[in-house]
Amino acid sequence: MLNHAWIRLLENRFPSFPKEWRIDALGKFFNERKEHTSDLEQCPLHSFTIKNGVTPKTERYNREFLLKDKVNNQFLIVYPGDLVYNPMNLRFGAISLCRTKDPVTISAYYYVLRLKNLACSPIFLEALLCSSQMLSFFDAIAIGSLIEKRRVHLSLFRATPVLIPPLPEQKKIAEILSTWDAAIKQTRELIETKMHLKKALMQQLLTEKSPYRSYDHDSWCVKPLGDLIQPVSRSVSKPQKPYLSIGIRSHGKGTFQKIVEQPEKVMMDTLYHIEANDLIVNITFAWEGAIAIASEEDSGGLVSHRFPTYRIREAEADINFFRNLILTKKFVWDLGLISPGGAGRNRVLNQKDFLKLKVVVPSVEAQKDIGKTLAAADNELHLWEDYLKALEKQKRGLMQKLLTGEVRVKP
Repeated sequence: MLNHAWIRLLENRFPSFPKEWRIDALGKFFNERKEHTSDLEQCPLHSFTIKNGVTPKTERYNREFLLKDKVNNQFLIVYPGDLVYNPMNLRFGAISLCRTKDPVTISAYYYVLRLKNLACSPIFLEALLCSSQMLSFFDAIAIGSLIEKRRVHLSLFRATPVLIPPLPEQKKIAEILSTWDAAIKQTRELIETKMHLKKALMQQLLTEKSPYRSYDHDSWCVKPLGDLIQPVSRSVSKPQKPYLSIGIRSHGKGTFQKIVEQPEKVMMDTLYHIEANDLIVNITFAWEGAIAIASEEDSGGLVSHRFPTYRIREAEADINFFRNLILTKKFVWDLGLISPGGAGRNRVLNQKDFLKLKVVVPSVEAQKDIGKTLAAADNELHLWEDYLKALEKQKRGLMQKLLTGEVRVKP
């Protein structure tokens, strides 16, 4: 079952792995489980999802949604302890143990594997298969004519060689990595809780429930958006060299950046310069919340005419207040009302109506107070997000050392 060329590749890549360790094919440790069901009452109505090697989650869906995910009117049953991987996205880390208490269902497009002996710790093996070394290997052996549809078939997965330490060492490595996973999970849950608290705070401070209305009621009034912002246009000729392009994510998720390596392929001859604290709208997806305020890192980037840019009128509005106002459900709903269009996602914001959009705001002084409160909540969130990134980075570095034998642990 072992491919000798792959073994030599593994030996060349890790020439000094411990002598107690051995090279085995993955197929030695698993049997494929092909237990199907077409009766959704047999298992909980959950869909098992995998992403980037993160502990899988089950999401409750309605029956109609699950029926769309059938393959030949069948689902696969996944039991606790099964290893599940998506052949299309395995190279991106779509592989994980099932940690649910009860059996769940999954699309028959997936592969479901069951550990067939006790020669390998399932937690260790999951960590190994999610390591950067293994993901790069899976990327190399994925086959298919289209890049986005390349697959790692079960036969290739079975033949994949892996470095396996003795079972006691596997268990110790699994124990160490599980400790890191627990800390990462706890931090993620804390961030999620703080995000909910921030949303509740926004709901309280940016709506008619705001406590600021109790003493500043007369200052709250309805204004057209054009009283609070003004259009700016900094046109430049399309660069001849690679340049920084700014985009807007939907659902209020802010800006993103990319380098345009081949500007000659850009059809537009005129682009527009962005500065920090600009308000930018994607007119095609404004109805989906594609609106954001540019950061310092975005300054100097370029956008097309589909991203009109505005500046906050400092005498009329506070930027931190405004930063949160544009994320409210009411504001995004109103963007949808002024984004007419046809079928699907083909809806374009009417820029004249955008400036006429009515918003309810307090005095600038009250805006600043509210903005400071919400900015403090954002800063706390960012600190925890940075901490999570540091934990994940440290775990990846630790995995690199533990899973190659560079650092040994005593059982």
